[in-house]
Amino acid sequence: MRKVRDFDAELKALNDRAKLLKQRKVQQFGELIEATGADALEPDLLAGALLAAVAEKDKAIMTKWSREGAQFFRDTSRRSSRRAGGGDAGGTTAQTGSESA
Repeated sequence: MRKVRDFDAELKALNDRAKLLKQRKVQQFGELIEATGADALEPDLLAGALLAAVAEKDKAIMTKWSREGAQFFRDTSRRSSRRAGGGDAGGTTAQTGSESA
């Protein structure tokens, strides 16, 4: 005999998963704003800039922004991998400390 499916439990699990994904998306947007330094901007200015980006229709401008964004992520991932590996992070910290002294 076949096992009866608990549709209510499956639906609840799907709703919980969707809620978790939405929370993760919001968190990642916040982290992106911090990583780019946009958290230093006034909220009105940041909102206006994002609205302008959404309204932009010029493909050339959007392509340029996409290239710059991709470069940002490439540079960020390189810095993160160096920090995780411990290769360059220690040397950079020592140099920064000696320059400011």
